[in-house]
Amino acid sequence: MPELQDIFAQHGEAYQVEHRLPPDQQKVIRAIRNCRTAALGGHVDECDECGFVRVSYNSCRNRHCPKCQTLTKERWIEARKDDLLNVGYFHVVFTLPDLLNSVAYQNPKTVYGLLFKAAAETLSELSADPKYLGAQIGFTGVLHTWGQNLMHHPHLHCIVSGGGLTSNGRWVNSRKKFFIPVKVLSRKFRGKFLHYLKQAKLEFYGSIVHLQEQSRFQDWMSTLYQKDWVVYCKPPFKNAGYVVEYLGRYTHRVAISNQRIVNLKDGMVTFKWRDYRDNNQQKEMRLTADEFIRRFLVHVLPTGFTRIRHYGLLSPRNKATKLKLCKRLTKTVIRTSPIAKLSALEFLEKLTGRDFTVCPCCGMGHLRASPEQGIA
Repeated sequence: MPELQDIFAQHGEAYQVEHRLPPDQQKVIRAIRNCRTAALGGHVDECDECGFVRVSYNSCRNRHCPKCQTLTKERWIEARKDDLLNVGYFHVVFTLPDLLNSVAYQNPKTVYGLLFKAAAETLSELSADPKYLGAQIGFTGVLHTWGQNLMHHPHLHCIVSGGGLTSNGRWVNSRKKFFIPVKVLSRKFRGKFLHYLKQAKLEFYGSIVHLQEQSRFQDWMSTLYQKDWVVYCKPPFKNAGYVVEYLGRYTHRVAISNQRIVNLKDGMVTFKWRDYRDNNQQKEMRLTADEFIRRFLVHVLPTGFTRIRHYGLLSPRNKATKLKLCKRLTKTVIRTSPIAKLSALEFLEKLTGRDFTVCPCCGMGHLRASPEQGIA
């Protein structure tokens, strides 16, 4: 089966010649194309029993590469287990209207930053209101910018604690259904986001250059105020174990996995996608390699942009104090010793129960770094 790397290897160079790309996108194409190839160097392992030699090339470790996220994701999940409380959790999704897509693409750092800010303030302020909960909650936000068809669809997944810490140090559980009505969330989120957007320094060019005119910008903003913004809440998780499993599905996902790519032939890419508007049916989409690459690159985030953020009880300044108190109040098991830092091979063995140093040839010896090794 073809992979994303094959698409970039065959068509990436031509795409870069025909399209003027920002450095972030050029870097992603180069990283994915070179991942686990001689271009990035590598090392040689030799069996200490039979002499079998295995050459391993280095990974690109780019966060947009589908090959490089599995281990990072598992390490992240392992670290998050220590943050979970013995309470229910909710999954809330904040989505930006399609009308904002072009502006978001041209101003990703600003718009995605405002998405986090508006959603976080919406959840924090409403949960602190005695009308809904009257407490400080803990939640994690994960940014996704894609839909199943690879089109631009910025939205924020939030995993929210089903309860919080009151100002006098008591734990209060939320109702079984999400404690803030979705319409209230939606309107407050819309108001906050657009308030901050009006103050932001934005660039408009190409198809939206007309928004440079103040009157046209005001009309566009009025349309956004009149739209109903989508905020979606899923039912609560059964227990903390489900939360970890769910987080794993969302945190380190890239725009498309290699498993979804079906075919690469005659300059056309075919991939599987799920059509949520048609009863969640799985379908196949066929695009030119040029259009496929264009869609994929839309989801390249600015260098240094943090796409997973923690708030409230889970924020760095509260973890050592308030989160510890919440663990006691919710009868959550508290880890007494720090998490041991494992090597990549040790961590893989812990996950799979398989020793990856065992020689695949003789099955008795172990692969060790060859003393003459080094692949430049």
